[in-house]
Formats: sequence, C-alpha cells, structure tokens
Amino acid sequence: MSLIVAARFDTFDAAEAAAGRFFEKGWPQEALNIFFVNPPGAHARYPVGGDRAADPDARGAQKGAWRGAGLAGAVGAALAAGVMIAVGYTGWLVVAAGAVGAYLGALAGALSLAGRAKRAFADNAGQSASPPVRPSGVLLAVHIEAGQQTEVAEMLRQCGGKDVERAQGRWREGRWADFDPIAPPRPVSPGDAPAQAGAPVRH
Repeated sequence: MSLIVAARFDTFDAAEAAAGRFFEKGWPQEALNIFFVNPPGAHARYPVGGDRAADPDARGAQKGAWRGAGLAGAVGAALAAGVMIAVGYTGWLVVAAGAVGAYLGALAGALSLAGRAKRAFADNAGQSASPPVRPSGVLLAVHIEAGQQTEVAEMLRQCGGKDVERAQGRWREGRWADFDPIAPPRPVSPGDAPAQAGAPVRH
C-alpha cells in the first residue's frame, strides 16, 4: 500500500496552482493526481443512482414498524372493544380502530429505530452531527514517502488546501487508483505523527 496525502480545493485552477508549487520543489508529475469529487449521494455507484444499496439510517426501521404495528394494533382493538361495550356499537369499530392503531404504531416504531446508528455515533462522539462525509470539490492527492506527511500537509495548507487528509491506498500510473468517495476522510492535524506504510514510495 502507498502513502497518500490529499487536500480539497474549490477550483481546478487552485489545485493546479498548488501542484505547480510541488513541481517547483522537484516532485515528479506522476506523484500528483488532481480530480473532482462529486457531492455526497451523487457518485453513481448503482444503476438507479446513489452511493449505497440502502440508507444506513434506515437500518432497523422495518423491524420497528412490525413491532409498533402489532403492539399499537392490539391496544387500539382493546380500546375500541371497551368503547363498543360502553356505547353499544357494532363490531366494525374494533376492526377500524385496530387498523388505525396498527398504522400509527408502524409509523412510530419505524421512526424510533431509523437513524439509530447516527444517534449512536453522535452520543459516542459527543456531537449532534452525522458521521463525517467527504464534501464535494477538487482533490489534489500526493503520493508520498514515509516521513513526508507533515511536510506535504503543510504545503497543501499553505497553498489553500482544505480538509487535509491521509490515506493508504493503491497508486497506479500517476493516480489514486482505489480512491473511495464515500469513505470518511482521515484528517491530518498539525503535529500528527507521520504515517507509516508497508513499502516506501520512490520519487
């Protein structure tokens, strides 16, 4: 696996200007890759569109719907039976109340479980936001050697790069071959220890 440091730029011109700074310092062209990252949800992973086969926040909603429908339906039918006995109405009220109770219970049950993963992330992280996603923009990725992470990250910041990140991936023919647009970026903060790789990169 290769070591990669990357940063997001607002335009191709800005990313190309940053790449020019690297070229001035002797970096070879095949060590830099500039490409556009689509907005979240627009990476066309599937023929019908979208990035995932299913929304992670919807996990558990079906189970919650069935549970809620059964519980609320039974409660609704029981209440309707009591009303029927009290006022002398016919049995259709039991069926109607049970159907309404099942619908409302299914809705409440689905909403109670949907998004549980997001809420768990927020609780663990002490935040109210979703897990980090990669924003849209022009990415400049730099193929580095072990020990160059801090230097390259600082250069990218000085050139106006945002959301500086590091990764271990496959670098083939001058590009980040296994870049995953839906994988959360791993940020590089000033003072982070240099990343290590299985094999050093040669420039």
